Amino acid sequence: MQFKSLKNIESSFRQLRLFGIVYLCACTLLVGYSVWKAYRFAEAQRQKIYVLDEGKSLMLALAQDLSQNRPVEAREHVKRFHELFFSLAPDKSAIEGNIQRALFLADRSAYGHYRDLAEQGYYNRVISGNITQRIEIDSVKCDFHSYPYDMVAYSRLSIIREKSVTERSLVTRGRLINSTRSDNNPHGFILESFRVVENRDLRVSDR
Repeated sequence: MQFKSLKNIESSFRQLRLFGIVYLCACTLLVGYSVWKAYRFAEAQRQKIYVLDEGKSLMLALAQDLSQNRPVEAREHVKRFHELFFSLAPDKSAIEGNIQRALFLADRSAYGHYRDLAEQGYYNRVISGNITQRIEIDSVKCDFHSYPYDMVAYSRLSIIREKSVTERSLVTRGRLINSTRSDNNPHGFILESFRVVENRDLRVSDR
């Protein structure tokens, strides 16, 4: 009778030990799952940014990896530079204002090109001839496989005179380097080694 009692105690101890091991494993799995879910939730929340709209309402914005947008920002930087640099009106202050804003986006190579055109009297002829010059960017190609990033921009210039419109093919080259973002340079690039490799007439039409 005593032997049977000891056997029952040993069996109960084994069952208790097995139950304890199973319970410990279950708690470990539950804690691990809870930590993993909390980490995923924290990561998801870090991707959300709440923007205050003029002090009135909150808007939800989603954060993204900065490197994912760099090719788009590079093309926009090049387009913005060309629009400011090559869009001209027969107004000295407007020309100087646009050129000044464009020079924030490039190095001294762009200033050298501007100085050469000014010395040739190009801007004076635009003002005296009441000429308007507009640029249309066809495409911008940037090579992000090596740094600095080589770029090529294909554009069309429309030179609008009183009685005619001249269309030109404009191809420019340069390199993009990373820079600090600012109000004057929101995309964080600097265009260096800027040069015009093609600037030829396509056609002239009467107005």
